[in-house]
Amino acid sequence: MNTPESTPDMPLEQRARGLYHEAARNLDPATAGRLRAARREALAGTRHRTAHHVARWLVPSGACAVIALAALLAWPSAPRPGGTSPTAAVASGEADSVLPPDPEQADPTLYQNLDFYGWLAANGATPPAH
Repeated sequence: MNTPESTPDMPLEQRARGLYHEAARNLDPATAGRLRAARREALAGTRHRTAHHVARWLVPSGACAVIALAALLAWPSAPRPGGTSPTAAVASGEADSVLPPDPEQADPTLYQNLDFYGWLAANGATPPAH
């Protein structure tokens, strides 16, 4: 039988590899079974630790994501393009138009006394003469 330690000019790594392979071939089945069981147990332990490690970081990262979403929703948005304010409508001359202003653009105090405006329209808008 050819043994790896018989040649002194082989590098140490190659001789060690050869000895390992020869020992693995000559292993009895009971020892090989115990080694396989130990390997499976060691690998199962690393999987469990990895899952625990991921779960430990999942909660804080989820909390940060929720905080970022809440900040995004609470942040005041920019004004919409194309929307005009009531002061812009008065400045551009749209206040004298025949149609009433849109509810989004009109002053909310105009809608407080609608009964008065209805009475005023029914009784005439001209002031009485003295």
